[in-house]
Amino acid sequence: METGPEQGKQASVKAYRCPNCMAEMTFDAATGKLGCEHCGHQQEIAGQEGQQSIVEYDLEDGVARAASRGLGAPVRTTRCQECGATVSFPENVTATRCDFCDSGQVLEQEENRNLISPGSVVPFKVDGKAAAARFKEWIKGLWFRPSDLKDRANVTEMNGVYVPYWTFDAQVSSSWTAEAGYHYYETEEYTETDAEGNEVTRTREVQYTRWEPAWGSRSDFFDDLLICASRGLPEDLARKLSTFDTGELQPYSPAFLAGWKAEEYAVDLNEAWKRAIARMESIQHERCAGDVPGDTHRFLSVSNHVSDETFKHVLLPVWISAFRYGDKIYRFLVNGQTGEVVGKAPWSVGKIVLFCLAIAAVIAGIVVAVKVFGS
Repeated sequence: METGPEQGKQASVKAYRCPNCMAEMTFDAATGKLGCEHCGHQQEIAGQEGQQSIVEYDLEDGVARAASRGLGAPVRTTRCQECGATVSFPENVTATRCDFCDSGQVLEQEENRNLISPGSVVPFKVDGKAAAARFKEWIKGLWFRPSDLKDRANVTEMNGVYVPYWTFDAQVSSSWTAEAGYHYYETEEYTETDAEGNEVTRTREVQYTRWEPAWGSRSDFFDDLLICASRGLPEDLARKLSTFDTGELQPYSPAFLAGWKAEEYAVDLNEAWKRAIARMESIQHERCAGDVPGDTHRFLSVSNHVSDETFKHVLLPVWISAFRYGDKIYRFLVNGQTGEVVGKAPWSVGKIVLFCLAIAAVIAGIVVAVKVFGS
């Protein structure tokens, strides 16, 4: 059984200086290296500060014990009074507005040393220019939006933030019972009045369902189920960020945060595990529903047994921004690893109405054709 990080240990902080000119170096998403903006020197993040592997920690042990603390980098911390996000940023950066909700209600606070330190990180691979370009492609591909949206949706600033997530592994064994329904058809006669006013007898196939008891079981392994630990990201948008590849996780090093912002987790391990259990149960219910034989089912009941639970605390890269259209602000996110874009945008009522009218006209045409050729 894996054990949690050493109890009470605090991560040391470190600034990254250029060996040539001693200027502060920052992590460059385009190259995946530390870079010096002053002299152009670049260097690899070698050795990952002594941690050579990514560890899955036993969940029960992790909940019960304390862990290493902090982000291990010289940072200041702000807490947004509007959305609740707590963001850590380099000492030489001053935060005047919240990166998540754009509120100006941010208060500086001491870094929370009671937090579990991240064990691994997916570094930024998509830089700010590439993220802005992905946003423009996303806007152009939206349907039923105002025609001038792609021209008027101007983004003023892209904020790159490492967002905290919990990942969970677990083996889930599920047993289910249900009633399986098998469709069958019988030919029935019915009468109706034709176009000339005469009563005619016709036949039709009527569907019935035969119900039989059914039961079964299955066992599934959940690998790196992601639970967002941020309260700053809109939950509906965070759920849509689906393309993170945890296979590219690297052992955590504070060097990845050099020049970047990172949010401290606001959803703790216990709450995250409850959310993970609910997600697993929902997924298993769908899987068991697919195992029920026949054409349909009813009264499905699923019992789950969860074992071999492990967790990781990770940081994932997200670009956070917004655009204004008319008098409203619309937020969007860009996956800093894959470039996936999720967000909100205005609808064109006119285009939607025209589309509905077109569909109604097609349906009306089909109905008329059926009556004409069926009589």
